[in-house]
Amino acid sequence: MILRQYLHVQPVVAASYLFGCGGKQAGAVVDPVEPPEFYIDAAEALGLRLHYVIDTHVHADHFSTGRALAEASGATYVLHASVDAAFPFRAVHEAERLELGNVIAQVMHVPGHTPEHLALLVTDRTRSPEPWMVFTGHTLMVGDMGRTELASAPEEGARALFASARRLAALPDYVEVLPGAFSGSVCGRGLSGKASSTIGFERRFNRAFTIDDRERFVVRMLQDIPPRPPDAERMRSTNLGRMVEVESAVAR
Repeated sequence: MILRQYLHVQPVVAASYLFGCGGKQAGAVVDPVEPPEFYIDAAEALGLRLHYVIDTHVHADHFSTGRALAEASGATYVLHASVDAAFPFRAVHEAERLELGNVIAQVMHVPGHTPEHLALLVTDRTRSPEPWMVFTGHTLMVGDMGRTELASAPEEGARALFASARRLAALPDYVEVLPGAFSGSVCGRGLSGKASSTIGFERRFNRAFTIDDRERFVVRMLQDIPPRPPDAERMRSTNLGRMVEVESAVAR
């Protein structure tokens, strides 16, 4: 397996990923932030052809480059099936598999940070039939879990996030956690500057992930919520392709 993690501090504190199967030259990008050329050049340098570009959720803290990257590279743009977007994309469901040669990414629907949020449980069949890592987006991060009020009512989101947390906590201890954000992101509180972890470590030491009582978890998630990202509604709307439609209608 090939894996590259990219840590961004401008225009947003976030992590994006390029991964895939070197033997079959098949790659994918998760939660892209940089311009398309950045990932296209990186994939070419590694001998990968991009098959998929996946956004784990509709972002509210930055404008996604996912759709532009998919168009520029000829890859398929992937979102969870519950997304109501103004453009075509591959709509994936729970347990659906995205195949990249010997590397398999299985979809987990993990709502809470946003209703449509997905994670990708990744297996390299040349190494083991067991999962190796999970891309968790803004659901599970190192040290805490994602805020719950950017796309739903805070308590509703927290209750959904608790169920998602319990699903992730059931994964084996050794599964690596590759989140979409780290310290400095507005999408979580008290996040670590370390941008990766394991399920076992987070189950033991993560402030929210350690809570196995739903009501205590909800209370925790409703405390000390960070300020909303600037223009959060406009960013989500644009990432859904809706602002373009509005601007076009005004132009006409």
